[in-house]
Amino acid sequence: MYEFLSQLAQTFGLLLFVLAFLMILIYALAPSNRQKFDHAARMPLDESDHHDK
Repeated sequence: MYEFLSQLAQTFGLLLFVLAFLMILIYALAPSNRQKFDHAARMPLDESDHHDK
């Protein structure tokens, strides 16, 4: 019984991990999020933030 539950938990965990990975990958590569990620990539280089306060 222990081996069956252990195998079931491992299989369910793997499927859950793969599903979460695919959802994150789809979110990151979705064309609708491109502008948001491009803006975030340029934030460290943006000099419009005033550092002399």
